[in-house]
Amino acid sequence: MRTTWGSRSGGTIMSWIDMVAAMVAQRHCGRKVVTVSIDRLSFLAPCHIGDHVLLRSSANYVGHTSMEVGVQVLKECPYSGERVRATTAYLTFVALDRHEKPTRIPPIRPETPDELRRFENARLRVAARKELLRRLSKGVSSSDAPNREPPSR
Repeated sequence: MRTTWGSRSGGTIMSWIDMVAAMVAQRHCGRKVVTVSIDRLSFLAPCHIGDHVLLRSSANYVGHTSMEVGVQVLKECPYSGERVRATTAYLTFVALDRHEKPTRIPPIRPETPDELRRFENARLRVAARKELLRRLSKGVSSSDAPNREPPSR
C-alpha cells in the first residue's frame, strides 16, 4: 500500500514490524507469543515505492513472562546501496503456554557491547513503563492533567 505522496503506508510498515518482532520473540522463547504493546514507533524518514526495505530485530530484554523486542527499519536505495534508518520501534510480547496462559521466558544473556547497550536501554524503558503505569493506576490529579478548555478569544 502506498500514500498519495509515493511512500509506503505507515500501517504497512507497522504490520511488518509486528511480524518480524513476533518471529524474534518466538525464536527466543520457543513458544507462541502475543503482542502486548508497541511502546514507541518513530517514523524518521519515508520509505518510497522502489526503495528496498530492510528490517532488523533483536530481543532486547526479558522479564518473567514478557520481553521487549526492538525493530529497526532501514530504507535502501536499490542503485547506490545507501541505507537510511526510516523507523524504530519497541514492542512487548508475552509468551503463552499450551493453555494460552502467560509462561516464563528464558533469560537473555547479552555479551557484545551492542547487546549490553540494548539490554540496559531496554531495562530503563521497562522501568519507566512500570512507573508510568503505577502512576496512572493511582489516577491523575487535576494539577497534572493538561488544560482541555479552549483558549479564550
